[in-house]
Amino acid sequence: MKALVLSGGSGTRLRPFSYSMPKQLIPIANKPVLEHVLEDIRDMGVTEIGVIVGSWGPQIAEVIGDGSRLGVQVTYIPQDEPLGLAHCVTLAKPFLDGHDFVMYLGDNMLPEGTVDIADAFREGRPAAQIVVHKVADPRAFGVAELDTEGRVARLVEKPQEPKSDLALIGVYFFTPEIHRAVESIEPSARGELEITDAIQWLLDDGAEIRASEYQGYWKDTGRADDVLECNRYLLGSLHPAILGETDEASELTGRVRIEAGARVVRSRIEGPAVVGAGSVIEDSYVGPGTAIGKGCTLRDTRIRDSIVLDGAEISEVPGIHGSIIGRNATVGAGADVDTYHRLVVGDHTRIEVAA
Repeated sequence: MKALVLSGGSGTRLRPFSYSMPKQLIPIANKPVLEHVLEDIRDMGVTEIGVIVGSWGPQIAEVIGDGSRLGVQVTYIPQDEPLGLAHCVTLAKPFLDGHDFVMYLGDNMLPEGTVDIADAFREGRPAAQIVVHKVADPRAFGVAELDTEGRVARLVEKPQEPKSDLALIGVYFFTPEIHRAVESIEPSARGELEITDAIQWLLDDGAEIRASEYQGYWKDTGRADDVLECNRYLLGSLHPAILGETDEASELTGRVRIEAGARVVRSRIEGPAVVGAGSVIEDSYVGPGTAIGKGCTLRDTRIRDSIVLDGAEISEVPGIHGSIIGRNATVGAGADVDTYHRLVVGDHTRIEVAA
């Protein structure tokens, strides 16, 4: 079995970050979302992975490389314009070369993994096996309707009156039968080849379509709030370790990980929290749910429930929470600031936080 990962989206909901980096490289617990995806695929026993990339292809390739660091082999497949998920299957057909494959959206987080679902697909080999998850409001999703025996009866895209709460969450398993379906469908009203239309075509043609319910934590990391929530969740299972330096005046409690080369001076860190390699935390408080990237500097600052990307500098800010600070950004104190909530600072940006 091979894998097809879709990483060509523009990430408009994650601006300003998606102006300067692809959304699939936003770090969750100090690791890009795309790396989490590739590791899940590797754990399925799949090592040949095609990654669909758009204009951010060079930046993604710079971080992921050939995949050998993660134990996989990555082939990059360019997509000039976003013409739908099923169009990605068409682009990848030479790479897939008649193999069964898993298709995985590159901005989805399923930290409990899909190994068992992959094993079930291998054993049964239906034409398609979709991964679904119960959601509170199915109207925003593609929804799978099942028959009385639990087989997929119909797929409905964003139904106004849902008959099911089982949403498709961006992981699909296919045999080569999907290529026949993709070649048979027409673009939707928005001008894209929809993968739900292709799966529905298989259903109408009499093919067997199965649904597997993923019951773990799932998040589409398309918005800043989703990124922060997912960061909190993953930090909850952080493996604590002190690989850097901490002085006697500092206090570390809970699940805290200090990476090699980082220094903590006269500061308090309350986990779960991670401080990346080469970062300096001085006269500061780092609270739960915070991930500090590599080469950052925090001085005389209080921060919690936030993500600070590589190279950022924060000084004399008495309260930041629920915020994301971009790469190499500089944040300094303005007048009489007590707390700043939902601060979103783009890469290479310099600001003074004012009341």
